[in-house]
Amino acid sequence: MALTHSTQPIYTVSRLNKEIRHVLEQGFSSLVLTGEISNFIAPASGHWYFTLKDDRAQVKAAMWRGNNRGQTFRPTNGAQVTVRARVSLYEPRGDYQLIVEHMAPAGEGLLKQEFDALKMRLAAEGLFSSAHKKPLPTTINRVGVITSATGAAIRDILTVLKRRAPQLEVVIYPAMVQGADAHSQLIEKINIANQRHEVDVLILGRGGGSLEDLWCFNNEQLARAIFASELPIVSAVGHEVDTTISDYVADIRAATPSAAAELVSPNTQELHNKVSQLVKHLHHAFKHTLSVKRSTATQFEHRLQLCHPRNQLNQQTQKLDELTLALHSAINGKIQHYERVIANLTPRLMQRSPEKQLARSEHQLVQLHGRLTQAMQQQLSISRNTLSLQASRLDSVSPLSVLARGYSITKNEHGHVVKSVADIKSGELLITELADGQLKSNVI
Repeated sequence: MALTHSTQPIYTVSRLNKEIRHVLEQGFSSLVLTGEISNFIAPASGHWYFTLKDDRAQVKAAMWRGNNRGQTFRPTNGAQVTVRARVSLYEPRGDYQLIVEHMAPAGEGLLKQEFDALKMRLAAEGLFSSAHKKPLPTTINRVGVITSATGAAIRDILTVLKRRAPQLEVVIYPAMVQGADAHSQLIEKINIANQRHEVDVLILGRGGGSLEDLWCFNNEQLARAIFASELPIVSAVGHEVDTTISDYVADIRAATPSAAAELVSPNTQELHNKVSQLVKHLHHAFKHTLSVKRSTATQFEHRLQLCHPRNQLNQQTQKLDELTLALHSAINGKIQHYERVIANLTPRLMQRSPEKQLARSEHQLVQLHGRLTQAMQQQLSISRNTLSLQASRLDSVSPLSVLARGYSITKNEHGHVVKSVADIKSGELLITELADGQLKSNVI
C-alpha cells in the first residue's frame, strides 16, 4: 500500500524520542518508589547507573554526580532502596529511564520505607523548606499544648513553664497521641487553635515510644495541617533520637517536650534582666531625647531672640554707633593728618615768606652794592693806572712830543703825510703840524 500525501506531519526518530521525553517528564515530574538495585556502575565521571527492579519488572536509572555527592551510603547490587526520581527518556537509544534525585536504604521494614517515601515526597513539595518556617513571636503571653491530657509530656511541659515563666497562661488541647484515629484528633486541635487564635504558639508532642507508637505523627494529612497553620508550631515528639514527619514540617523541632517548654518560655531572671536593661535603655533614651529637645529649644529661643525687633533695633543702633565712631575717628584722623601737613609746611612757608625773602634780597643787594662799589673802585683804579701807563707810553711815542722837540709833520690837503718831495706838486696846499699849531703853505 503506497503512502498518500496528507497534512499529517512526518516525524524523524530523533524528533519522536525528543517529544516522548517531554511527555514523560511533564507527566511524571516527581515520584517515590522502592526496589532492588542491580547492574550498578560508577564510572570515573561520578555518575551512577543501575537497574531498579522488583519480582516482576525492572527499569533503568541514573543518578547524576551532583545528586549522589550528598549520599551517606554507597549502594550495592541487591540493596533495597527508596528513591525520589523523575521519569525521562534517553533519546539516542529510545530507552525510558529514571533520573534519581534522592536515595535512601529501605531495609528497616515497611514502616521505615513508608516513612522515607513520605519524607522524600513532602521534601520535594517544599514542606520542609526553611523559607516557610515561621519564627517564634518575640513576646509570648499564652502557650497552647496539643497532647494527651494524662500523659507524661503535659506534666513535663507544665513543670518547666511553672519554673521558668509562671506568668505564662497555658491552654491545653487534649488529643490522642497514639492509635489509628490519633492523627485526626491532632489535626482537629490544630484547626481549633487557629480558629480561636487564643494562643501565641502551639506545642505538638508526646513522650517517647516505638516507631509504631509515634506513627500518627508521620501522617501526611497531619503534616499538611502543620504546614498550613498560621500559628507557629513547635514539634516535640518522643526522645531526642526519635524523628517524625511532624518534626520536619513544624516551624521548630524540640528534642523533648521539656525542651519545647524551654523554647517558648523565657527565663524569669533573664526576663527581669532584659526588663532592667530595657529600663536603662529607656532612661538613657529619655535623657538623650530630653537633651536633644532642650538643645533644640535653646536654638529656637536663640533664633527667636535674634529675630526679635528689639534685638534688630539694638543691632542697628550698635551698627550706627560703630559707624559714628568710625566716622569721628576718620575725621579726627584726617584733621590730625592735615595738622601734621600744615605743621610740616609752615617752616617751609616761613622760609619762603616774602618778608624774609625781601630782607634777604635787601641784604644781598647791600652786599652786592658794596661789592659792586668796591669792584668799580678797584676797576676804576686799575683803569686809571692802566690809562696813566698807556698815556705815558702813548706820550712817549706821540708825534706831539716829537714836535715839541722841534720836529713837524707835513700833510697834503688830503691829510696824507708827505714823506718825499716827489709826493707833492707845484701849487699844492700843504699843512704843517707844529707843536703849538698848524701852518698852511703853497708849493712854488
